[in-house]
Amino acid sequence: MSWLPDDFVHPLRADLPTGQHLRPIRAADTAIDHPAVMGSRERLWGIYGEAWGWPPATMTEEQDREDLARHEREIEAHESFNYALLDEDETELLGCVYVDPPEKTGDADAEVSWWVVDRLAGSDVERALDAFVPRWLAQEWPLRAPRYVGRDLSWADWVALPDRG
Repeated sequence: MSWLPDDFVHPLRADLPTGQHLRPIRAADTAIDHPAVMGSRERLWGIYGEAWGWPPATMTEEQDREDLARHEREIEAHESFNYALLDEDETELLGCVYVDPPEKTGDADAEVSWWVVDRLAGSDVERALDAFVPRWLAQEWPLRAPRYVGRDLSWADWVALPDRG
């Protein structure tokens, strides 16, 4: 059984009120993703490191491209979703939003997290994204109980939960 309805069409773009937008990430985004991730690596490792082992300290552009190609395939297959947060011209990746099927036990029907690059941490853009993501999921996605990992459940508490079956 799929975690999303068979007829669900994932959003191709979502506009934030601050002028940035979300769209599904692609392998072709490597040239803007790699510097964004590695430029914020220490903070991102502090968020995702224990849970995902990401981002590795020595991630090459080719490893990033392979990772983004996997995300692109997963998006197409509706297995999981990675949305890039981009400036209007898509010349800079500013963060990402992940919408994944639940890996851990509980009532959640999705596990959702997001980040922004270091220079936007604590900014109006981050605050707009924080407000936008739950509203967007409620309006555009067929989810009834998304779990906001790192927000309504700490990453440490998420890691401690038993894995699903």
